[in-house]
Amino acid sequence: MSFQCRNGWHGQFLEQDLKTPLPKKLCFASLGKVVELVERGGGLSNLESRQALDQAIEIGRGGVFLSLTGEQYSKLLIRPIRYATFLTPNRLTKHGED
Repeated sequence: MSFQCRNGWHGQFLEQDLKTPLPKKLCFASLGKVVELVERGGGLSNLESRQALDQAIEIGRGGVFLSLTGEQYSKLLIRPIRYATFLTPNRLTKHGED
């Protein structure tokens, strides 16, 4: 997972080839949630990985290798649904709805 701080913490997940992005991207308002995600993903396996994460956080960007379960990985493969929102005189509607 790569991450950076830009109006919140943004995380992107890559396949094992470190080139192919997975569809799901995350945005966190709290740095604590980033650390929690890394912990739950098995990314803090030793003191060295914790120090590397701390350094990346300090500079505002970095990456970490995660050891995901099959269930965790499958959740990252789900493409989020995006709606274009339009404002009409009487109501707020989502693209595709009347």
